[in-house]
Amino acid sequence: MDPVIIVGAGPVGLALSLALAAQGVPSVVLDEGPGKEEPRPARSVVLRADMAAMVERLGCTTLRDEGVRWVGWRGMRRRQVVRHLELDLGLGGTEEWSEDPASPAAPAAPLHIPQHALARGLRDAIARQKLVELVPEARLDTIEQDRDGVVAHTRGPAGTWWRGSHLVGCDGARSTVRKLLGIRFPGRTAVERHAVAALRTELPWPGEALLHRQPPWRGAAEEIGARPLPDGVWRIDWLLPPRGDLVTPDALIARIRETLAGWCDGVTPPYELIDTGVHTLHHRLARRWRVDRVLLAGDAAHLLGAVGTQGLDEGLRDVDNLAWKLALTWHHGGSDRLLDSYQSERRAAVATRLRAADQSLPVLRGGGGLRTYLPGATRGHDALLTDGHVGRGPLGAPPAYPHSPLAPPYADGQIPVGTPPGAPVEDVRATAPDGTTVRLRDRLGRGRLLVLLIAPGTGVWDRRHWRTAGVMPRLEEAVRALPVRSEVLVSEAYPGAPAHAVLLVRPDGHLVAAFSGVRPEELYEAADATRGGPLTDREPAGVSSERSSGTASEKSSGAPVESDRTADMH
Repeated sequence: MDPVIIVGAGPVGLALSLALAAQGVPSVVLDEGPGKEEPRPARSVVLRADMAAMVERLGCTTLRDEGVRWVGWRGMRRRQVVRHLELDLGLGGTEEWSEDPASPAAPAAPLHIPQHALARGLRDAIARQKLVELVPEARLDTIEQDRDGVVAHTRGPAGTWWRGSHLVGCDGARSTVRKLLGIRFPGRTAVERHAVAALRTELPWPGEALLHRQPPWRGAAEEIGARPLPDGVWRIDWLLPPRGDLVTPDALIARIRETLAGWCDGVTPPYELIDTGVHTLHHRLARRWRVDRVLLAGDAAHLLGAVGTQGLDEGLRDVDNLAWKLALTWHHGGSDRLLDSYQSERRAAVATRLRAADQSLPVLRGGGGLRTYLPGATRGHDALLTDGHVGRGPLGAPPAYPHSPLAPPYADGQIPVGTPPGAPVEDVRATAPDGTTVRLRDRLGRGRLLVLLIAPGTGVWDRRHWRTAGVMPRLEEAVRALPVRSEVLVSEAYPGAPAHAVLLVRPDGHLVAAFSGVRPEELYEAADATRGGPLTDREPAGVSSERSSGTASEKSSGAPVESDRTADMH
């Protein structure tokens, strides 16, 4: 059985291999490097709560051990605190809805972790996974496709030919896969530059992240950010002029001392400098993300990161979106619409994010005035930046796919609920088939559709008999007939959903549709649309020939290029 070939062993490539393994799909990860990460505390990443939960589901333990969830967010302008948010460290709802109406939930806390610690945690999880083969010092130089699979050649000590069902390029901004496919990568270079330092010290707001705009001390950067890491370490970022001089060590030390003194009543506290760097952020978007059996993900497909947007966060969303579609195709075959939907959904979502960032930059960095950016509300620059950093609004909120090609046609039984079709569902508590209480988010990523019945009073049901109560027998019979593996869950409540409503949820947690009661035919039609419609006459990827070594005789099929109907930012 041919595995999926993943080129690149950064966090996105490693996460994709684990997400596929969780759904029974083997993979080979071709790592250009030696197979380990150099510790760089100044190179850290921020994960929104939903993506941090996804990485934990994959078996990465370093998030809890070496990451920090912010307890709050603090925005300052000159000497004043203009924004202060307490953040929710748990997963008990969202800002829009809480299971306790008397106590609305705060925004979910992002997680901050050094990138090398995240990658190490993913590698440790792979070491426990039999379905993933990690090949170090394997540099890709050739890709060939045929009707049944992909052949790739690597140089290096393990240089050989590899055969796979599909190939996914997760090999970063200078992607070899993208270049071999001849895909353009337009965009903007050096959108922002930041001097970065990781240092151990004490600041007046332990556990909180800070964004300080227009600090009052002389010669300060226009914007300074501080984000906590474990063991009293902070990452501090100074926004640099677009075409400024190089940051010398002496200049950086002077910035550190001035900044710490400005935050600590004029006295520089003791500090230990651990790591430094200069980060340059680019905004780019690949023209195409799929060419037949070869796909792009992560930085190979897009670059972003200015004004609070998070590039790795978007790369992990690529993984979440692609893994279940690739697994369904690998196990059962699939229509082209299923894999095409990866590009349609994710490219449009990233293009929207980039457009929002590019439209905000002249306002935030150029001194223009933005008095409102949401209808009916007066919001300033600080609110816009806060939303971007804590994962809300156009710069930070999880994406929705309302115009997905997998959306089912409208049916009479469909009803509106608090979550629009295509948007991520709320992380409600539910009862699983074995009678245990689970979070909805914990059932994602297993390659199954979730069918959620809203049944008030579930908590007092006798667990020994609940599957025979009410509409459950009819619902379970309808679910067994679906064309895709599915799981039934029962919840006492869901925002905006009436009693006996049935919600169909994709494996990545996006709502397909909600129905007023058990409607087997409409439920089947929606599930069929979610898998991309009727299967093609191709064999499932898993039954083609095994990975082979030696000279590949197959040549690329030269399949016609499909039209790109996703949104373009340029």
